[in-house]
Amino acid sequence: MKVAVVGAGIIGVTTAYELAALGHEVMAYERAGVVAAQASFANAGAVVPGYVAPWAAPGMPWGLLQQIVRRDAPVRLGGAGALVELPWMWRWWRACRPRVYAANRRALQDLAQFSRDRLLELTRTLHLEYEQRPGFVVLLRRERDLKSARAGLAVLRERGVPHEVVDGARCRQIEPGLNPEMPLHAAIHLPQDGVGNCRHFAHLLKAEAQKLGTRFRFDTPVAAVTPGTRPTLTTQRGACEAFDAVVVCAGAQAHDLLHGLGLRLPLAAIHGYSVTAPLRHFDSLVPVGPHAALIDERYQVTISRLGQRVRVSGCAEIGGRLDHQAAAPLRALYRVLDDWFPGVALAREAQHWKGARPMLPDGTPVLGESGAPGVWLNLGHGANGWALACGSARALAERISGRTAPIDLSRLTLARLR
Repeated sequence: MKVAVVGAGIIGVTTAYELAALGHEVMAYERAGVVAAQASFANAGAVVPGYVAPWAAPGMPWGLLQQIVRRDAPVRLGGAGALVELPWMWRWWRACRPRVYAANRRALQDLAQFSRDRLLELTRTLHLEYEQRPGFVVLLRRERDLKSARAGLAVLRERGVPHEVVDGARCRQIEPGLNPEMPLHAAIHLPQDGVGNCRHFAHLLKAEAQKLGTRFRFDTPVAAVTPGTRPTLTTQRGACEAFDAVVVCAGAQAHDLLHGLGLRLPLAAIHGYSVTAPLRHFDSLVPVGPHAALIDERYQVTISRLGQRVRVSGCAEIGGRLDHQAAAPLRALYRVLDDWFPGVALAREAQHWKGARPMLPDGTPVLGESGAPGVWLNLGHGANGWALACGSARALAERISGRTAPIDLSRLTLARLR
């Protein structure tokens, strides 16, 4: 089959590769000049299937109301622009019901586990090196943080995910670079999860896809997709081409294409921030910076090691603008980094980033047919795009090829949103 993939972020690149690996002729269209130039550019890098959960969770609405008045809140409203997202927030509130959340979490973790397995398989068979490191630690500052983590721990036990709850002393053995003066009540260690450079992986997989015949057309925004037995794709330059199937992986830019298909997908751009800086070199036997990846449970800030750099990521901004970086989230990231690893980063050389992470109200992606003939969807992964990319791509590629998906996708189809 001749297949077009719209978008070349981490979701689009993995989809293009998996389709090519199954023998299809693939053409990928990307509005930017390179792969992984937007939401995939500077994300946290953590791949933690055991800790993946929908953002729409019981208690979250009340927690949001409490947090929005705090300057260091992990969730914030991006000014008046948040009013536009009120219909989305209403649907998100309804998805926070316990029964809906439980079903969504099971589907999301099944996909995340399959995705991690597929990522490891690709890493091994293709001999990929993308600054990956094993190990993930959840830092629990206070006893109340451990209490709030009990529901997540129950899920880890239920699913047989290798983990251990450790005290502060044991955590500092696992991550010896942690600030010894910072109070630490406990931690959760997930040894089989870890961190990797998402953008670097995307570039490596692009090269592998090209070896299989995939063609990438950069600086080529797609203006419209016309469904049919032979769907056509029209670029903003007016070029038109027919395919056997079109897969929309355009993330936050998918709205116009979907509207042209008669789809009103409730997709909101939830913005996240990150700071990436080189690590200092000290003449000391004490390790500098994190060994792999950690998350501060209280502030929902992830600290990752990527080679000789440290990346601090966090914040979920509703209704903000991509071209405006607010000072408060960046200050919060620096503060959390200084709490746990004081002075390890060369702040004057730091790079600040803000990305639009497309998210559906229930926090799970949509994979499968769009309802328009010949058009497929791989959208809405939110902050979990890197953790879900390889599994989403493989499962969808199998479906497009007329095969049975390797995991149950029934909870991830468009039907749940109708």
